[in-house]
Amino acid sequence: MADITLLSVNKVFSGTPALQDITTRFEDGEFIALLGPSGCGKTTLLRLLAGFEMPSKGQIRIGTRDIADGHKGVMVPPEERNMGFVFQSYALWPHMTVRRNVSYPLEIRRFSKKEILKLTDAALNTTGLEAYADRMPSELSGGQRQRVALARCLVSNPDAVLLDEPLANLDVALRASMQAVFTDFHKRTRATMVYVTHDQAEAMAMADRIAVMDNGRIQQFDTPQNLYERPKNRFVAEFVGLGTVVPVFGVEKMDSLAHGHVLGKRIKVQSNHDSPSHVCLRPENLTISETGDFRAKVARVTYLGGKYLLETVSDCGTRLLAETRAKFDVGVQLGLTISTPWAFYEE
Repeated sequence: MADITLLSVNKVFSGTPALQDITTRFEDGEFIALLGPSGCGKTTLLRLLAGFEMPSKGQIRIGTRDIADGHKGVMVPPEERNMGFVFQSYALWPHMTVRRNVSYPLEIRRFSKKEILKLTDAALNTTGLEAYADRMPSELSGGQRQRVALARCLVSNPDAVLLDEPLANLDVALRASMQAVFTDFHKRTRATMVYVTHDQAEAMAMADRIAVMDNGRIQQFDTPQNLYERPKNRFVAEFVGLGTVVPVFGVEKMDSLAHGHVLGKRIKVQSNHDSPSHVCLRPENLTISETGDFRAKVARVTYLGGKYLLETVSDCGTRLLAETRAKFDVGVQLGLTISTPWAFYEE
């Protein structure tokens, strides 16, 4: 296994930038998620790592080995990068059994029959497919087919495993179970994994770190907890989790806490910036109370199982989200108190 380094990587298609100045490092053994809306550049970045695309500028390294250099026009072909790729569509050979699908990459590389048997058995065991070795892909469920694709990727002992929205074609219940499969697989193998998704719950559940992308740039690369609790800018605050971004004025900073005016009230905020400009109000930052900081009207009620999500509108017209175990009817006036939200600076 090895770490992956990207230095000033750019990719342009027909004059339109798809990736802009990507400089980052994926540590050896990390589970990395590339998260963002459609067209943000996450799949393009994965294809550059795999060798399916050449960077317009910049360098990509695996460990100390250069695998792509846009300045020099040098690119190591996909088959020589020792990276596994798991596609959204599984891409299994329908005329081959599960065992043959998994072993085929080793056959192409002319491994001995003894070694092919040993490595294939290990890959099937790791992905829980021993009992399905003699079945055809048409006899498998979607989750089982995805495991076959993962086993085929694993069998060659790749330096990194690249996954392009591998759960997108599965139903909700199966996606949840397959998340556990991928997480357990990572814990057992400690392979460096780079996982593309637009589903933030998926990324938050599995990844060690998440690169949140928009307009071809990494907006923030951080742990799931920090992305949610300490967003760097408005895009990350609004894309990751529920909440509302509103301005904060007249901030006076003291250590890690500060005071500022939010929605006309002076409250405590957390920030790592001396002069933050906005706060992110998550549902947990809002408490329902008769003597609240301000009044708001319930505009929508959504049952989440054991609790309700209230979409409210304050007297000044700001949309705010709060959670409660008690049900409130649409149109009811509530008092809301703000408790120590995260504040950040954005021009």
